[in-house]
Amino acid sequence: MRTNQEIELRRDHAVARAIAYSSTFIADKAQNAEIWDVEGKRYIDFCGGIGCQNVGHRHEKIVMAIKGQLDKLTHTCFQVTPYESYIELAERLNSVYPGDFEKKSMFFSAGGEAVENAVKVARYHTKRPALITFTNGYHGRSYMGMALSARMVPFKQGFGPFPGEIYRLPFPDKFRGITLEDTKLAFETLFRSDCPPDQIAGIFVEPVQGEGGYNIATTEFIEFLRELCDEHNIVLIADEIQSGIGRTGKMFAMEHFGVDPDLTCVGKSIGGGLPISGIVGKASVIDTVPPGGLGGTFGGNPMACAAALAVFEVIESENLLEKGTKIGAIIDKRLTEMSLKNSLKSIGDVRGLGCMNAIELVKDRDTLEPDGEMAAKVAKVALDKGLILVTAGPTRNVIRILVPLSADILVIQEGLDILEASLEEATSR
Repeated sequence: MRTNQEIELRRDHAVARAIAYSSTFIADKAQNAEIWDVEGKRYIDFCGGIGCQNVGHRHEKIVMAIKGQLDKLTHTCFQVTPYESYIELAERLNSVYPGDFEKKSMFFSAGGEAVENAVKVARYHTKRPALITFTNGYHGRSYMGMALSARMVPFKQGFGPFPGEIYRLPFPDKFRGITLEDTKLAFETLFRSDCPPDQIAGIFVEPVQGEGGYNIATTEFIEFLRELCDEHNIVLIADEIQSGIGRTGKMFAMEHFGVDPDLTCVGKSIGGGLPISGIVGKASVIDTVPPGGLGGTFGGNPMACAAALAVFEVIESENLLEKGTKIGAIIDKRLTEMSLKNSLKSIGDVRGLGCMNAIELVKDRDTLEPDGEMAAKVAKVALDKGLILVTAGPTRNVIRILVPLSADILVIQEGLDILEASLEEATSR
């Protein structure tokens, strides 16, 4: 029998050490919200490939769609020999995208590519150079993505210099005492001292910050950005690569705020486990770029398009938006109950939007000093007990939950039991 240890040794000899990993086992098979390693041990998956499995691992309809496409063609390059599934996926994505305007879509392979191309669209459309992003934001590991992102270690350290004309402003954060007024003042200072608004091409914002620690935007903040962009003809770009495709109880998290961005970047769960990303938004903005200006060899690969179409079918047929909202409420309630226990005062905050849930761990509830060491300890204890967790936040002190929307409630409750036991054990050590 193969063992985790022997395969890990092979990995250490063959795989570049820059590729980090957090699990101490080798995955062999997965189904819905469960994964089994090569030794047969079962794990509950509260990570979902970092938000890539909203409809669960190996959903039957996804598998059937991939197999069906495999019997037809696997790749032609859409720009050379178009195929219907790409067009059908664009039609499907346009149809669920909010806003009373004509929509267009285009597809790529990874979330970072969607961000890169959104930059290109915004700059081409406005003929301006500058971009605005926010503290604790994350937009990928390409050079433009790194420049837009806030986390230095390990994503950016040693890789500079980065592209210029990017300005980072404070993201309102009630838990950390950062108000919308602080953000507005930062905009005023930027426009007065460094870059006038008529030089800003686009503003990138995550309605729920992923890597940043699940900080949730407020309606007032998003409305302010929309008004600002309208006033100065700036492109408002929502990065929904992690928060989109049903994760928050709506197809797009921005729907919670009643504000339509000009462009939205999608990825992760849209492919049901296959690599595909895209941009959807106003045709009047996207179509300013002439033919040939955007694209990529594998963008909108037929296999991934087939999987993505099946994802939309599953979300609709199984009513996963409503189910995800119910699951999120169950998780929020349980996490709040944990935070009220005297033994778990390390939980400084509980937050969530739909089925995008997190707890922030602190050393002291008065000072709110982050406790990244505790979060790492909890994740390790949980893994030993059969629960996969992933951390977030600038100091990695946030434990985020990305359980599939299709998960069985009993499995989710089992996972929450393990999480609570892991918190208790890690705190008592």
